[in-house]
Amino acid sequence: MLNIGVFGAGHLGKIHLKLLNDSKYYNLIGFHDSDKLSSIEVQNEFNYKFFESPEKLIKKCDVIDIVTPTDSHHKIAIMAIKNKCHVFIEKPISKSLKEAEEIIKFAKLNNVYGQVGHVERFNPALIAAKSHIQNPMFVESHRLSEFNPRGTDVPVVLDLMIHDIDIILSIVNSPIKSVNASGINVISASPDIANARIEFMNGCVANLTASRISMKNMRKTRFFQKDAYVSIDFLSKSNEVVKIKDFSNKIDTMRGIILENAEGEKREVYFENPKIFKSNAILNELESFAKSINKDQTPIVDLKDGYLALKIAQKIIDSF
Repeated sequence: MLNIGVFGAGHLGKIHLKLLNDSKYYNLIGFHDSDKLSSIEVQNEFNYKFFESPEKLIKKCDVIDIVTPTDSHHKIAIMAIKNKCHVFIEKPISKSLKEAEEIIKFAKLNNVYGQVGHVERFNPALIAAKSHIQNPMFVESHRLSEFNPRGTDVPVVLDLMIHDIDIILSIVNSPIKSVNASGINVISASPDIANARIEFMNGCVANLTASRISMKNMRKTRFFQKDAYVSIDFLSKSNEVVKIKDFSNKIDTMRGIILENAEGEKREVYFENPKIFKSNAILNELESFAKSINKDQTPIVDLKDGYLALKIAQKIIDSF
């Protein structure tokens, strides 16, 4: 088991603490948070050990889990890495590309691994449907959330849209040609609504919309490719695959239908819902990191992935 310490005991930090405490891959040493009074309450309620000194916690750990506000990610990560600790960093990796570059540099120098918490990569709906996504040429994502003061320290692009940026970059195997975007401040000091259009060199176009002042929650992405369409609902953890084939007179009417266009050409349309195995995505990402460390393998979402997602997110913000 890997000895792990958590930085940050807010809403998400408490979730991490519980999952790590129950995990067979980790031995939870304790946690640190800048809010001493709140930390003592967490310690008394859940019996997780509170370390007032971040240095003392780091020295007892193999892994540090950073679940603090974005502007503190860099400082904590560098401190942990210099003490030869592997680091799990909640998204975004840092508040700037320069800070992200330094984290990557020091991790390499100290021979430790890092993973960024782009948790949607571990969503069971995506995992079940991913094998059906092959060379998409148009991607449309909507990530809408009701207003919550938590997370408004950064633009909605870094708070919400960055999840979809990471997913799309992991699937579309092509350099980016251009990025265009618009964003609006409604309640916060930074944009609360944003729309971005990313064009790839292979011709694929991705259209992303994110809002944190919506009347309803939505987390859907659709991938369109030749003869197929894949829809993933990250919120309900459901999916649908629609495949189009040439007409053969042998259509399975239990699974498909026949469509005919104005020219009289017929195509067979099949519907499929790839089997989804229920799982906790946050637990999966944390335990996946432990497996990577134990096997001396690059994590599924490594520091470079976090850097690339932040790089595109920053280009989107710069387009406003």
